[in-house]
Amino acid sequence: MDGQDATQATAKAPPLPRFTFLVHNWPYILMLALALLGVAMTSVARQAMTTYWIVLAPVFALLSLYARWREAGTAESPWRLLRIEAFHWLAVMVAMYLAMIGSVKQMMNADASALMTLTILALGTFSGGLQIRSWRVCVVGGALAVGVPIIAWIETATLILLLLAGLFATFLLLLYFHKPRHA
Repeated sequence: MDGQDATQATAKAPPLPRFTFLVHNWPYILMLALALLGVAMTSVARQAMTTYWIVLAPVFALLSLYARWREAGTAESPWRLLRIEAFHWLAVMVAMYLAMIGSVKQMMNADASALMTLTILALGTFSGGLQIRSWRVCVVGGALAVGVPIIAWIETATLILLLLAGLFATFLLLLYFHKPRHA
């Protein structure tokens, strides 16, 4: 009996807390990962970033809709959620499109265009999270918004950052090759 009780106890053990957290929050984690990937890619591929942020808008719409659809209670609530989110994200994509119309886009360089598109996506994500009462989606929108000035600062401070990295590397080399004198 003792062996059978032990087997039943291990079979009924709750899943690992980290694994449960990942399974429950995967849409938000994916949204954050895609946002961070976009922020990181901005310093490498500046020309394609506007397209990346535009493509990310419907992906964010589907992920936030899926995440909240799972939690919707009544039969009417999911359809209301779908209607609200569809119109909200359609408005975000129309705003992105209006910003990319030829005459508007000609007034900006590629960096400014990508940052403006990211700002629209950040605002859309944050306000979408408010509408569906999802603080996690709001956090993703906030992370995107924080990314805008960071990207702008990194682009303007690249030379300073390279200089500081060079000084730091020189300091490390001096420490490595320095031989203390023994008397």
